[in-house]
Amino acid sequence: MTFYKSFGIATVGLLLLVLLAGCTNNQLQAGESPNETDGPRGPQTGDANPNDEPSDGSAPPIEPIGPAPGDEPAPQPPGITGKSVNYHGTANGYLARPDDAERHPGIILIHEWWGLNENMKLTADKLANEGYIVLAVDLYNGKSAANADEARVLVSAVRPDEAVANLKGAKAFLKETENATKVGSFGYCFGGGQSMQLAVSGEPLDATVIYYGSLVTEPALLEKIKWPILGVFGELDTSIPVSRVNEFEEALADAGVEREIHVYPAVGHAFANPSNPGHAVGPTADAWAKTLAFLARNLKDKA
Repeated sequence: MTFYKSFGIATVGLLLLVLLAGCTNNQLQAGESPNETDGPRGPQTGDANPNDEPSDGSAPPIEPIGPAPGDEPAPQPPGITGKSVNYHGTANGYLARPDDAERHPGIILIHEWWGLNENMKLTADKLANEGYIVLAVDLYNGKSAANADEARVLVSAVRPDEAVANLKGAKAFLKETENATKVGSFGYCFGGGQSMQLAVSGEPLDATVIYYGSLVTEPALLEKIKWPILGVFGELDTSIPVSRVNEFEEALADAGVEREIHVYPAVGHAFANPSNPGHAVGPTADAWAKTLAFLARNLKDKA
């Protein structure tokens, strides 16, 4: 595990503080609500607690109160095409890709509790601008939230088995329809937890990215993972404390999973979110650069 001080130098021994910060959507990710768990109601694979609370007894993920982020369309980068596609059953997602006829690696981008909105589409465009075919999925059946109360209702209605089936359908779409060379998953907060669930579902992938999402540590489940995992966390995150991250990394090591785990000190949950009062510019830039490098190594270099 890597710790950063001023997002560059390793540091240890900082006291774990309580930071009331959470996810509010922007071009990197969406927000979620206070005192709500970072995932759907109902058990997730490998979770002992049906409310998805950490097994060490710490508080569930803390999310901010407030209206949903703005949902106005953003200009698309030149050289990128984006459109709505039907990829699984009645689920429609947003597909962004380089505007060419070449084959590219694919990314399943999983929305946060606000749903598939314009900010998530902007994130897909940014990744497509890096040379990926990005499918921003929809786990809410076409709905999105305008405020925290609506988001709480939507996330509570997500059924774990249906969500995983949806994500598997997204992978099939990228491979079979878009002819993607490799496929990885990427999510923040609620989406990070869903990225974890897809990884332990038995569906083969080429990379998994989790930004402070709910974790699984059950050995029998982690042994299914035969590809690298990138995890990004904040030291002051009371919902996913460092002790839980340590347990996760140790379990991955025991299972023989290649991993890259980064914990940034003095920042809390959703530190990479520019709309969050606890947003940390330096660690965010460092984490994003590491994410792009990780994706390139595992989706491009081995394609």
